[in-house]
Amino acid sequence: MRIQQLTWMAMLIAIAIIGSLFISIPTGVARAYPVQHMVNVIAAVTVSPIGAVLVAFVTGLVRVMTGTGSLLAFPGGMIGALLAGLFYVRTNRVAFAALGEVIGTGVIASLIAVPYAKILMGSEFGALFFFPAFLASSVTGAILGWIVLARVKQLRPLTVKR
Repeated sequence: MRIQQLTWMAMLIAIAIIGSLFISIPTGVARAYPVQHMVNVIAAVTVSPIGAVLVAFVTGLVRVMTGTGSLLAFPGGMIGALLAGLFYVRTNRVAFAALGEVIGTGVIASLIAVPYAKILMGSEFGALFFFPAFLASSVTGAILGWIVLARVKQLRPLTVKR
């Protein structure tokens, strides 16, 4: 990876971490962080699918280590970031990156979170327990990411090279 790309990824990680301190939605066992999903869409479009997953992983790791996030930050962030990146690579359209984030986090990660929470967090929840919170957070964040990318494109194209 190039220095410019690593610097951009570090900035996205910082935005996600700082944003999670100010914008969160309480959902019972966990908190939803739409800023993470916004950053996932931006990283998927400007870096790569793997780069977006790395941004989500490091963000989740820092949030867990600082006590501002739960272990659900890993499946919630990483699966959405991967699908957002893959959808964008396949279609080259930001709308599909946002859709990939919603499907990855709102649907797939919410289902994976059930056994994950049981094994790692000792929580007993039904298959659809995480679905509303994950879906609301990912839809909100994906729309924010889409809006930010559309606005930045109007001002000046991003020049981070893949």
